[in-house]
Amino acid sequence: MFKLLCVTNRALCREPFLDRIEAVTASGIDGIILREKEMTAQEYETLASEVMRICRAHDILCILHSFVDPAISLHAEAIHLPLPVLRTLTDAQKSQFRIIGASCHSVEDAKEAQRLGCTYLTFGHVFATDCKKGVPPRGIDCLKDVCRAVSVPVFAIGGISDARIGALQQAGAQGACLMSSLMQCEQVNDYVRTLLKAGEEE
Repeated sequence: MFKLLCVTNRALCREPFLDRIEAVTASGIDGIILREKEMTAQEYETLASEVMRICRAHDILCILHSFVDPAISLHAEAIHLPLPVLRTLTDAQKSQFRIIGASCHSVEDAKEAQRLGCTYLTFGHVFATDCKKGVPPRGIDCLKDVCRAVSVPVFAIGGISDARIGALQQAGAQGACLMSSLMQCEQVNDYVRTLLKAGEEE
């Protein structure tokens, strides 16, 4: 089954951030990646505690991002890391997490992330997106190459829409990550339902 993850960005929310998290977690999405890298470690830990509580209430996965020590302190089961940070993780730190994700941008990145112990990876940006204005997308063919190169699940990111999910599945992606659309759409339930339906139809 095609999976959907929400990548957060508080700056894009029109309403209080935790209200948006409540709406997203209740929509049927598979998980939240709490990507708020500009915060201090203490600020992030405080926010993460609240987001984890909301995710638990809706029985969805909460993946903390970048802040390793706060994630360990909160007994988080999942963490997502930029590849340079994953390279620095000790075996003892890795053992604290059931799920470890990594952000990858090439076949070489993906192979290294898998070798370093990640259990899934994100690859992008696949399509043109306002989040990466002026930066050429890597495209479906590159996504396909990454999916073939590793055995862990690959989640596509960048410019995702319901019309593109079929192409992502055909390329071998097991899921997709969405940020701007899920932080800003007015009818979260309807939007997620449309995406999930697109995944079921392939």
